[in-house]
Amino acid sequence: MTDLEVLILAGGLSHERDVSVRSGRRVADALRSVGVSAHVHDVDGELLGYIEQTRPDVVWPILHGSTGEDGSVRDVLDLVGVPYVGTDAAGSRLSWSKPVAKTLLAQAGARTPRFTTLPQTLFRELGTRGVLEKALEVLGLPLVVKPASGGSALGVTVVREAMALPQAMVACFAYGDEALIEQHVSGTELAVSVIDLGDGPQALPSVEIVTEGAYDYDARYNPGRSEYFVPGRLDEARERAAGELAVLAHRVLGLRHLSRTDMIVDDDGVPWLLDINVAPGMTETSLFPQAAAASGYGAGELYAALVTQAAAG
Repeated sequence: MTDLEVLILAGGLSHERDVSVRSGRRVADALRSVGVSAHVHDVDGELLGYIEQTRPDVVWPILHGSTGEDGSVRDVLDLVGVPYVGTDAAGSRLSWSKPVAKTLLAQAGARTPRFTTLPQTLFRELGTRGVLEKALEVLGLPLVVKPASGGSALGVTVVREAMALPQAMVACFAYGDEALIEQHVSGTELAVSVIDLGDGPQALPSVEIVTEGAYDYDARYNPGRSEYFVPGRLDEARERAAGELAVLAHRVLGLRHLSRTDMIVDDDGVPWLLDINVAPGMTETSLFPQAAAASGYGAGELYAALVTQAAAG
């Protein structure tokens, strides 16, 4: 399909290394299935030398966690001067910080649960009890506690009783120094992926997620824990509203090529924005590939189109 040489970055040192490795291998296999030359390389001390020596036409960073999604690896790729698939460093930084992304989207008219952010250092200065009591008083129960930056539901806890909040904070701080505490919204859990192949961002069919208990790391990446409906079991108006929210997030944050927005659609049909991902998972249970398949794209054809778009600048 194309004679481009593609280098896929997968691995790294984050808590989500295993997901990144699995995603990178699957994307490489999909590209090879349509005749694209694709190689996978870890993010290590040999990477820059390898890029300088091989000069790939396009790099695809399929990295999760801090350096993979906070813009830093993309900054380095810009310094090296190699095109890459996905959002640039600036858009990645905005999306990586959940409080920043949610604030920008709320200003643009999106609905997002009311939240507060609490760095771990604040508790040393003000004390834990008073701060958490005030959060409970203002936000109420149930709550969701999550790292202000991070993915794959690591460190995320749904808090339904006040006594559980301190332990939820401890679990959160194991994965980051800043906690986001937000009101829990009930409804249909959706992921809506967006692609832009040069004609503007378009939403793929929604993926509805049904799982017993929390949609945690195990439920996301181990087959059998969760059930998916693609497209989601929504009426036309709600599906359209969900897609519009995902496209809005893509546009407002200045994202590029592909993204995924996670949301809850409440009983009134209102989509509530939860999180934006610039490097969606690509494993066998991941949501972006399911949405792409439901839209009629073959994985290899779509990934090759994204690579071609990146190479074109």
